[in-house]
Amino acid sequence: MGTLCFMEGGQYDPAGQAFYRLRRLASYGLYRRKNFSDVLQVAMFIFEQLKSSSCLHGYRWMHSRCLQNGFIVQKEMVRILLGILDPSGVAARVKRKLKRRHYRSKGPNYIWHLDSYDKLKPYGICVNGCIDGFSRFIIWLRVGRSNNNPRIVAGFYVEALTYLERVPHSIRSDMGTENSYIAEMQSFLRRNGPGSRTAFLYGTSQHNQRIESWWGILRKECVQFWMEFFEQMKQDGYFTGDFIDKSRMIQYFFMDIIRIR
Repeated sequence: MGTLCFMEGGQYDPAGQAFYRLRRLASYGLYRRKNFSDVLQVAMFIFEQLKSSSCLHGYRWMHSRCLQNGFIVQKEMVRILLGILDPSGVAARVKRKLKRRHYRSKGPNYIWHLDSYDKLKPYGICVNGCIDGFSRFIIWLRVGRSNNNPRIVAGFYVEALTYLERVPHSIRSDMGTENSYIAEMQSFLRRNGPGSRTAFLYGTSQHNQRIESWWGILRKECVQFWMEFFEQMKQDGYFTGDFIDKSRMIQYFFMDIIRIR
């Protein structure tokens, strides 16, 4: 147990306690670290780290990186240097805000985002949509009995081209088989144009952010109501989820209503 230092009157003396600890360390031949790395070199190392994904991390992680690379530096010094070199990053971490990327498109009809929406699929209602990446104009938003049939989805594409009388520069979608016919037609129509290799782009949902963002709006403004409505029907015993319920009851009575909404 260590010895506590008290001032006159019985009050605890932190300065005296610190002096006692230093004297105790000296008696063992131990001293506080004095051979710290040059601050400028540490700052240059942190500056280079900020050019990579390390810019997303805080001073504790950066301090560990400094130690791993042979620098002898205090954690407080790393915190101060980060505040100087990356003030915006520090402010964002304090607010716990993500640094979002900015979506860019060269113009109308440059890229269309295509996707299917399956939140109502357990109840027999299938949604497929396409949106222009630049203007967020909804190219089509269709409700039907299936959004997995490539012939049906390709029909939406042909109707859109006929109505708009133009072909987009590119289309982006996920790897779903329902998009296979559209991929072939789009690649054929753009085969002689500039950027023919990127006429149809496959990717994950994270890269299809325009239509994914629209699905969030659709659920908030419309779909959530129907999800709760159908779930309540299920709890009340009016819907069991079998083929007859989906194809006869839900689709027959509610599909046209959802289309209007």
